[in-house]
Amino acid sequence: MNQRSRLNLLVIQIFIASLMLALLGRLFYLQVAAGPTYRDAALSIQSRDVVTPANRGFIVDSSGVPLALNKVGLAITVDRTKIDALPDKGDAVLRDLVKLLDLKFVDVWQRTRLCGELPRGQKAGCWTGSRFQPIPITKSADPEIALRIVERSDRYPGISATPIAIRNYPNTVGVNGGHVLGYVGPLTDGDLAGDNGRSYFRSESIGKAGLEIEYDEYLRGTPGIKTFIVDRKEAVTNTSQNTKPIAGNHLVTSLDVRLQSATEKALGEAVLRARASGYQADGGAAVVMDVHNGQILAMASYPTFDPNAYERGLTVAEASALYSEAKGVPALNRSLQALYAPASTFKAVSLIAAKDAGYDLNKRYECPSEVQVGTRAFKNFESKAQGTIGLRTAIAISCDTIWYRIAFDEWLRDGGLKPKSSPNDYFFKAAERFQMGEKTGVDLPSESQGRLANREWRKEWHEQNKDFYCNYKDRASKAQQTTFLLQLARENCLDGDKVRAGDAVNFSIGQGDSVITPIKLTQMYAAIANGGTLWQPTVAKAIVSTEGKVIKSFEGKKLGDIGVDKQTLKFLQGSLHEVTLSGTSAGLFSRFAVPTAGKTGTAQVFGKNLNGSLKSDTSWYASYAPYKNPQYAVVMMVSQGGFGASTSGAGVKKIYEALFGVQGNIVKPELALFPKGKPPVKLPKISPVTKPSASTLNPEGAVTN
Repeated sequence: MNQRSRLNLLVIQIFIASLMLALLGRLFYLQVAAGPTYRDAALSIQSRDVVTPANRGFIVDSSGVPLALNKVGLAITVDRTKIDALPDKGDAVLRDLVKLLDLKFVDVWQRTRLCGELPRGQKAGCWTGSRFQPIPITKSADPEIALRIVERSDRYPGISATPIAIRNYPNTVGVNGGHVLGYVGPLTDGDLAGDNGRSYFRSESIGKAGLEIEYDEYLRGTPGIKTFIVDRKEAVTNTSQNTKPIAGNHLVTSLDVRLQSATEKALGEAVLRARASGYQADGGAAVVMDVHNGQILAMASYPTFDPNAYERGLTVAEASALYSEAKGVPALNRSLQALYAPASTFKAVSLIAAKDAGYDLNKRYECPSEVQVGTRAFKNFESKAQGTIGLRTAIAISCDTIWYRIAFDEWLRDGGLKPKSSPNDYFFKAAERFQMGEKTGVDLPSESQGRLANREWRKEWHEQNKDFYCNYKDRASKAQQTTFLLQLARENCLDGDKVRAGDAVNFSIGQGDSVITPIKLTQMYAAIANGGTLWQPTVAKAIVSTEGKVIKSFEGKKLGDIGVDKQTLKFLQGSLHEVTLSGTSAGLFSRFAVPTAGKTGTAQVFGKNLNGSLKSDTSWYASYAPYKNPQYAVVMMVSQGGFGASTSGAGVKKIYEALFGVQGNIVKPELALFPKGKPPVKLPKISPVTKPSASTLNPEGAVTN
């Protein structure tokens, strides 16, 4: 490198060093020398957003009767950011407060704890929202007490009172509707972070379950925002934004409040009736569907919960009971979340499978007391032989052994344990056409997917569980190493990936590994009633604005066809009608004023209850009516409820009595819920939203940064 090049390089280096020194000097000036000046300037132009939550839209039944609305309440709230700064973390303040409000300290303490702060198993009743939100400990405070709290901010630091709109579920004609309607609650950190793709303000409440969460984007409305510019002393210097809240839209449902009440009552009575007969009866479900469009007219689950309790604030005992097995897990919506073997209600599918396999529906078949399948005898119900009977009678009296023989013979024809490359699988394929292993697609959250235990499922199941069963002696407790369970583990290890003879015959009568939800069975029987169409169940009919404008309508959606010829379907419908005339539900429906069709089911359950007793049978009754011109499908299930007819069948009869206005053996048209024979089509008018009144306690709403 020559002399000139070295000189140029030196000049460049000096220039760069000078720039660096200048930048460092400027940085020092801004951060240190002039820091206080700029800090004061920043503090003098901070903004504060005052959020006024919007009134939530109503949820109404098909006639406009409110199922969920709003009322004015006065909330006492706790600011965790302030009480946590106290030496005792606010313990003394809360203890003083609960005495004034006549509340229990343990409940208030739990309500003000963030769920993430508590260990697993101790989260019942915790605060699902953020630390930076005002946490309500009561929403029905006495105004005089609230005023005393506000006036004594020195004694109650971090405690405020504010008027709020409370979500209210009015229990019209005794309706609970908790599982269908759901409830609202505070935002979680995940909600605020946009985990669901939406943005919120901290002071908002959103739907947490049922219709409230499913249609939250329509019901919630838009909160009002007033942005204040404040100086470092929090004095307001200007207002940069002021938008008024926009009330949420209303949700019109297909539910009928009178039918919902009758359904809930009938289900509750069925559970109590089963318990009176000595059964455990730990829960149940009932669904009423319009067979022509899939609209849900009523849906009940037992035990249930009071959706208003979430607005009042759950006590620790209430929160714990929601998921307590000893209490029947009230939080579980058994209509669409619980899975059960369908038992003999499945024989409607088996009849279609038999026809597909070439069996003559008009031929007579022997119904012995038992059928030998391999080394095991599969017995008829109560081990009774019924002689030689037709398939119509077999459905009516619920003969098992006819289906055992047909299923076993078809299993052998398909190759048994060494199946053909393309087995016929008539029973599996008939169930697939009913979409038995799929969700119904109902517009409610957390629907469970049923299980269709066909060949594909067995291969997947075996791959996931073979290690456990092949090492069962090492993995199972001594109590689980009974002779039966050891033999079962051995069989599952060796050939659990295959459809065995026992699997095939159990499948034909709705037992074994296949399970469904009550709403799925309702969908299936609605398809039988309407000529073969599977409809997607829906609860929503329309979204309507506060001005009465229809924003969105929800039309029925066809999901498929069960693919049954008219002759076979007519035979099946006649067989289900025969059940009510001379079969297992004749004692209930043979003289009923409205002809119906239905099928009983009594499913055996393996396992023990918490008290060590063996689990009782699952009681089912699946039906539709009127028989000749079907309009409604009604299904009831009582878990551990015993016989299908005496428990669930009697409950379904109560629902039909309410639907058609039946008293004794007479139809009284003036008592029918739908005088024209069909649910209303025209959308109802909805009363205006009642707005909360202003208050001097906090007229602007909640303040957030």
